[in-house]
Amino acid sequence: MRTLVRTAALLLMAAVAAAQGNPDWHASFPGFKIAGNLYYVGTADLAVYLVRTPQGNILINSDFAEDVPTVRKSIEQLGFKYGDTKIVLISHAHGDHDGGVGIIQKDTGARVMVMEGDVADVESKATGRPAAKVDRVLRDGDRVELGGSTLTAVLTPGHTKGCTTWTMQVEEGGRKLNAVIIGSPNVNAGYVLVGNKNYPAIATDYEKSFKVLKSQPVDLFLGAHGAYFGMKAKYERMKNGDAKAFIDPAGYKAYVDERESAFRKEWEKQKAAAK
Repeated sequence: MRTLVRTAALLLMAAVAAAQGNPDWHASFPGFKIAGNLYYVGTADLAVYLVRTPQGNILINSDFAEDVPTVRKSIEQLGFKYGDTKIVLISHAHGDHDGGVGIIQKDTGARVMVMEGDVADVESKATGRPAAKVDRVLRDGDRVELGGSTLTAVLTPGHTKGCTTWTMQVEEGGRKLNAVIIGSPNVNAGYVLVGNKNYPAIATDYEKSFKVLKSQPVDLFLGAHGAYFGMKAKYERMKNGDAKAFIDPAGYKAYVDERESAFRKEWEKQKAAAK
């Protein structure tokens, strides 16, 4: 088992290094309206969402610290003010999604709200990212409200202990749409699903999370990475006049099913190796 854990740690470091080489991670991408008061202001793959309200704006995710100027530029190109950021949320406590939270908090004075299981990592100074102060600790089902908009924090752990899927309703063309922003159902290379002393419940948490994800009413399929939901292709369709490009409940179901299958395959593989 010790050999498996050491190997897993090496694989995880290799996976992080490989991901840093993904050109889409730090590539700028035009900010755009998804539907209603929900906008995309992230990079070409690392998703950041802005919820516009009369009392200021909510951001979900920050990307890496180095990406904050890109996020700020997208916000301002849409005609909004970066300084109007009142609340910052995250999908989960990995640097590609929360690395710049401390910077945004310092720049704007925004309140940072994080699911309980990820608070320590967000506030840690040992991760190499600017630490943030968590102003509100969230729990499953908590609601974040601002200016008439409500987001619900849905705990979907496994990828991290506090991995959060955000849901909200937006109105577009007289129709209310259910937006679901998946935190992450991925089992990254190096994740230990069997005999994980730091996270003994990791596999059962993944199982619970897939049940929760399957239970969500979905119109707008979104996620922590643009690649989850085919963001670039859908953006091109939207530019060409397809007003319903991001309405994709079938794509959501297919994605969740495929990710659950990948999780179970890896889990069985690790259980066999641990015998």
